[in-house]
Amino acid sequence: MDLRTMTQSLVTLAEDNMAFFSSQGPGETARRLLGVFSGIREQALGLEPTLGRLLSVAHLFDLDTETPANGYRSLVHTARCCLAHLLHKSRYVASNRRSIFFRTSHNLAELEAYLAALTQLRALAYYAQHLLAINQPGGLFFEGDERLTAEFLSEYVTLHKGCFYGRCLGFQFTPAIRPFLQTISIGLVSFGEHYKRNEAGLGVTASSLFTSGRFAIDPELRGTEFERVIQNLDVHFWKAFWNITEIEVLSSLANMASTTVRVSRLLSLPPEAFEMPLTSDPKLTVTISPPLAHTGPGPVFVRLISYDLREGQDSEELSSLVKSEGPWSLELRPRPQQVPRSRFLVVHIHGGGFVAQTSKSHEPYLKSWAHELGAPIISIDYSLAPEAPFPRALEECFFAYCWAVKHCAMLGSTGERICLAGDSAGGNLCLTVSLRAAAFGVRVPDGIMAAYPVTTLQSTASPSRLLSIMDPLLPLSVLSKCVSAYSGSETEDYSDPDQKALGMMGLVRRDTSLLLRDLRLGASSWLNSFLELSGRKSQKSSVSIAEPMRRSVSEAALAQPEGPQGTDSLKALKDLSLKGSSETSDTPEMSLSVETLGPSTPSDVNFFLRPEDSQETQLLNTKDRGPAVSLFPEGFQPRRSSQGAIRIPLYSSPIVKNPFMSPLLAPDSMLKTLPPLHIVACALDPMLDDSVMFARRLRSLGQPVTLRVVEDLPHGFLSLASLCRETRQAAGQCVERIRLILTPPAAPR
Repeated sequence: MDLRTMTQSLVTLAEDNMAFFSSQGPGETARRLLGVFSGIREQALGLEPTLGRLLSVAHLFDLDTETPANGYRSLVHTARCCLAHLLHKSRYVASNRRSIFFRTSHNLAELEAYLAALTQLRALAYYAQHLLAINQPGGLFFEGDERLTAEFLSEYVTLHKGCFYGRCLGFQFTPAIRPFLQTISIGLVSFGEHYKRNEAGLGVTASSLFTSGRFAIDPELRGTEFERVIQNLDVHFWKAFWNITEIEVLSSLANMASTTVRVSRLLSLPPEAFEMPLTSDPKLTVTISPPLAHTGPGPVFVRLISYDLREGQDSEELSSLVKSEGPWSLELRPRPQQVPRSRFLVVHIHGGGFVAQTSKSHEPYLKSWAHELGAPIISIDYSLAPEAPFPRALEECFFAYCWAVKHCAMLGSTGERICLAGDSAGGNLCLTVSLRAAAFGVRVPDGIMAAYPVTTLQSTASPSRLLSIMDPLLPLSVLSKCVSAYSGSETEDYSDPDQKALGMMGLVRRDTSLLLRDLRLGASSWLNSFLELSGRKSQKSSVSIAEPMRRSVSEAALAQPEGPQGTDSLKALKDLSLKGSSETSDTPEMSLSVETLGPSTPSDVNFFLRPEDSQETQLLNTKDRGPAVSLFPEGFQPRRSSQGAIRIPLYSSPIVKNPFMSPLLAPDSMLKTLPPLHIVACALDPMLDDSVMFARRLRSLGQPVTLRVVEDLPHGFLSLASLCRETRQAAGQCVERIRLILTPPAAPR
């Protein structure tokens, strides 16, 4: 059914129900039913023209005709889902309103909930229409004056969200997902209640348990509490909640239901520098130093997963790296039935918003991958924010990737084909690790599989990011907290009266945390400088060119100017340790040095598509925009949050423009070094536009890239792979993309 026909059918049914209930006397229930159908009629008639306009131009933002996906399409699809549910419910009411078995209160509550959702979706449609007017043609993200973005966000965050977390929870997703989301929402609000009491030192009481039980039977209460939790609790709450799956009992149950493998061992890689050959000249090597940012040198933990016991995996050298996982862990016993080394190796980087989870959380589907692909998998347990902000995770992932490439034989692989794979934040790290490998001149992976990756951490609006208002797994405030933690800019907002009540002690706590952060960053920079100086002093006098240790990316990021370029991190890769088989003054330059890349200019970086790839190149100047006007037509106002505005930073920290943090902002010269990329995204994911725009940029540069968009599933479906048929099929798409990298089809003759 097309949009106009659906709207007309809904309006006709609404008018019929209005006529019926207006004749039922002055009772409160009849009055409310009359009001709700009147509201449905009004919102449907107001929404349909806007959705039609968005749909008429949505094709302009697709990657290609075979991949019809972008935030505008997703928003229209979500609104259609809400209209379809109201149409179904209106038909049910029209058919059963005279029956003595008609549950008036239940149907009224559901109609009111979906009317509230439809009202908010109409507001989102107007926001999307506004983005369409101010964005550069062909662009999904706003580029320009950050004040406009701040004004937009300050308006957007005041919207009421609780209606999407009660009876309407997950209405846009496949029905098989909804019971899981309801369980998660009940668990989250209950966990939030206990977390709040523990923070206040009250502990768990009978009354608190009773309140938690009410969340399961009262959808409206659950929606209100869910909204309060996502707006007010800090990143440490989300870290604790997302890590629940790693509790021993839950992880044991997950492992019992997953594929059985011969090898699952946690390894501790020592923080020792090693040499890697350059791809341009294998006789030359580059020093891969251990991670240094923020906390200094430390081990990097990785998990080796293999379906079969392969040659090298029971070696003494590997066994010396094994880290015990506690009294419940089972150590591998050497078995005589060894399998030859695989030609393949998969290096996996897990998601979790840069702040939560480990390889243990993702182990169930990784075991299935190891079986289906016939390849050992090394999954990296990088340090998490806010304790270890950028670039610590990047440094650890790059170090572990290089170590795996160098020691692939020990891991049961010949290393003939290597794939980097990750989801969400892990997809971001896969891209930046590959960019860093290319900049260092070492082997880049043969391909990348990124599932629903985050490609820009800027707080800029896009059509798909509007969906965060209703996404129970990726609400806007949670995204903002994760980005602030990873960028090292996590600070408390004390402008709120409740925070001001903390008085002097609150200010002392804030300033102390900022001081400790600055000391940590300063210590990291000092340590890098000290090691660099020591490295220079240790060189022989006969060498005409010193070999300084490479600078940490964090040092470059901290020195980055607060301009739009965000590419000073490339300077971190200028001084690489080049070592030849013989000492000579004719040390060749890096093929991807800063000199080769050329100077970074705003035109190189501060864009998402090149001007010639847009239908028009003229962007409306801020001065010509005229006075600000209301985003909504006269007579319409969305519902506002009773929890108050979300306290989120309205301006992005300059560091998020660093291309090693937001690869979508990287210059062409960097993106051209990426290997073939296969993206698997979700049509209803707030991060969809990240995938679409990144794929479009690579396509415009002639880089090999594919984009597969799965329907009706939420962000993070890989962790739900065993939940239903739809998630299993989507996870299978990821496996097929990895298989394309490991066993590429033969080129036609």
